[in-house]
Amino acid sequence: MALKKELLDILACPQCKGEVKLNDQGDGLICHSCRLMYEIKDDIPVMLIDKAKKL
Repeated sequence: MALKKELLDILACPQCKGEVKLNDQGDGLICHSCRLMYEIKDDIPVMLIDKAKKL
């Protein structure tokens, strides 16, 4: 099950509070300002700065 649009609309980057977008593979949320990707595991976004991957 993919993330619902309503959830994606309210999620924000925990570091800069900016917009996050679903990546092409659908397995992460990308903050272009911080150049970080927050993984999605079992349909739950892991919105922890220390767990984010640098792009």
